Amino acid sequence: MGKAEGVGRTALITGASAGLGTAFAQALAGRGFDLILTARRLDRLEATAQAVQAVHGVKVTVIAADLADPAAPAALVEAIRARGLKVDMLVNNAGYGIPAAFEKTTWEAQRDLIQVLVTALAELTHRLLPDMLAQRWGRIINVGSLAVFAPAIPGSTLYAGAKAFVVRFSEFLGAEVAGRGVHVLATCPGFTRTEFHEAAAMTAVTKAIPDWQWQSAEAVVEEAVKAVMAGRETVLINGTANRVTAGVLKYLPGFLVRRVAARHPLARRAANAAFEE
Repeated sequence: MGKAEGVGRTALITGASAGLGTAFAQALAGRGFDLILTARRLDRLEATAQAVQAVHGVKVTVIAADLADPAAPAALVEAIRARGLKVDMLVNNAGYGIPAAFEKTTWEAQRDLIQVLVTALAELTHRLLPDMLAQRWGRIINVGSLAVFAPAIPGSTLYAGAKAFVVRFSEFLGAEVAGRGVHVLATCPGFTRTEFHEAAAMTAVTKAIPDWQWQSAEAVVEEAVKAVMAGRETVLINGTANRVTAGVLKYLPGFLVRRVAARHPLARRAANAAFEE
């Protein structure tokens, strides 16, 4: 696949100020897509836009938005259309985890998590899908998680449920639009090296995880983009090691996994660390 595949098309990437979002920006710009980048941090978005333009020379539009605000998805789409732009590819990447016991967090924090991971993702898809179907070409990547395929362990409780929604939503929507020129993919990364894991507080956690379990953000993104462009699958577990892990975990008794996590708090923290974009 070369640069020409994205020429004349525009991709919207949420959560584009760091991590997988910036990797998606570079990968899609490298294929010729113009970009619309959105996240909360305008300064980080502008830095990403400059880095992408310096390498690839594509048009990059920056629109700051906080998807925890229920009004943000509609306002974002309105702002895009007011600029005379249309979205051919949507990357629903915005997300984060709350690695704490459910009852020890505020409801407001959990409500915002649902808004970002579930409601905003579904609303942006709903608002942008009709134009894709009308032109009979569109691509949608929804970022899920390896957590969906793992037995339940303490921590990040609502995160795993939200990502399970993302995967099933992608599967059913993919079936609904099949044969109409639009492909939908839920990409499910595991441990991914991003700036989050470079924080000093995570040093002990990241060192406890073998190198073979990690992927770079660039590798995750490249695999996801190739898969959605090919349109051959709806759910992708990123990386061979993660696919094997998911297959094994499917057959392990949940009580055994929970017992290991309870006896090894560091392992539990490491699992929660995987649930961060």
